[in-house]
Parts: sequence; structure tokens; C-alpha cells
Amino acid sequence: MTAVSPPRVSPAVLEGTAAVVGSIAVGVALVLIWVSRVSIPRELYVSELGAEGEPTASAFEFALLLIVAGGSAVAWAARRVRAWPPVLSLGSPALSLWVGCGFFLVASQVTCTSGCPLPYGATFTWQDFAHTLAAVIAFGAACWAMIQTSFAREHRVLARLSLTTAIAVAVIAGTGGLFSLFRFQVALGSRLEFVATTIAIGWLIMLGTVIAARNLGGSRSY
Repeated sequence: MTAVSPPRVSPAVLEGTAAVVGSIAVGVALVLIWVSRVSIPRELYVSELGAEGEPTASAFEFALLLIVAGGSAVAWAARRVRAWPPVLSLGSPALSLWVGCGFFLVASQVTCTSGCPLPYGATFTWQDFAHTLAAVIAFGAACWAMIQTSFAREHRVLARLSLTTAIAVAVIAGTGGLFSLFRFQVALGSRLEFVATTIAIGWLIMLGTVIAARNLGGSRSY
């Protein structure tokens, strides 16, 4: 009697499923971050949600871990996406996302101290320095992935949307970062940073959704 081998799952289905699961995980993380933010009655930067002593610290850590897991899954599903310019094609959006996820993992475990002071001058601590460095590199890697994706030749709609989000995040996050650095309009700066974070996470969800639609829906128009 000949044994019947189980049907093989196609790579497209595996990638589409990973994209769906990853997008859901990242979406849950975004909801947790929003719920944590609105529960705090004062203005604060995103990292302060996970600072030592904050009631939102555990929820924020879990949200970052969801971003790490979900972002890694989306990156795996999107590993075929490539940018065409020589400089951007040296790596891939997936590689940039994996780098970002790695540093977000560090930032989730090495949190900032109470108040999340910038690590320079009298407020310098190695803990704040490590957290800030990891968070900046992680966010920068995610923005680089957006830029790379905006030059993906075979994903026209995704490229246009990625270019829009990359510009928006760069302008908004850059402005908020400068406000924080110079202690100017801190309340506005914190809001700008939160908006930029929301857009960046939203882009990751969009990337997973587009990849899932291409692989599970059979559409190549994205």
C-alpha cells in the first residue's frame, strides 16, 4: 500500500500567513501603546511609557515585544522586496527591519530611568544611554526600510505609500527630536514623536497587509 504524502504548503501561502500574523501582532502593539498613552494624564515621550516606576511599563514592554515578533514575521514575508537603486539595494527592507527589531528588543529590556532624561550632561546614565541608542537605531532602521521599499520596482502602490510615510516620519520625528534635544516645546515634541511612531507602526501593518494580499489573494497590482 502506497503511503500518501501530505499536501505541501506553497511558499506564497506561508509568506502570506506570516504577513497576516505579523500584522495582527503589530496592530495589537499599536493599540496597547495608544491605551497606555491615553491613560497617562501628562505629556510624555513614547519611551517614558516603559520607564522605571511607570504603571504602563509592563504593557509597553509587551507592546515592544509584539513589534519585535510581528515585525520579524512581516520582514520574513517581505524578504523578496528589493529596491532598485544601487545604494539602497546593498541590503533589503527585510534586513533593515530585522536590525530594527533586534534593537527594539534591546530597548524593551533596557528601559530608561524615571522621566527618561536625555543621556548627556548632569542627567547622564549608562542605562539611559543604552536605551536611547537602541531606540534611535531601531527607529532609524525602520525608516531606512521605508525608504528602500519606496524604490521597490515590482510593488508600485506599496512604493508610493512607503515614500509618503517615509517623508512624513522623517519630518515629524526629526522636528520632535530637535524639540526634545533643545528642551523646546516639550509637550508639542512629545506629541510629534507619538504621531511619528504611530505612522511608522502603521506602515509596518500596511507592508504586512500588502504582502498578504499579494500572496493569499493572488493580486500583483500592489
